[in-house]
Amino acid sequence: MAVGTKEYSIKNLTEKTNAEIEDFLKKSKEELFNLRFQLATGQLDNTSRLKAVKRDIARMYTVLRERELGIVPTPAEESTETKAEEK
Repeated sequence: MAVGTKEYSIKNLTEKTNAEIEDFLKKSKEELFNLRFQLATGQLDNTSRLKAVKRDIARMYTVLRERELGIVPTPAEESTETKAEEK
């Protein structure tokens, strides 16, 4: 059983641009902050959400780092490479 959000799966993240992933990352960090605050005040009902959000954040950092190292091409690079091959 995979932990995390379907929206932030590796398959979906690899299709997004770096700017979109960074926006998702910002939203997830805000959510994690709110979840931690709720946990501290005793208002959190679903504690497993903490783990899921942490893993989503790690997954986003991984995709960004792979692109930085050139392991996985960014979506814009893929489209230019495919156009060059077609000609």
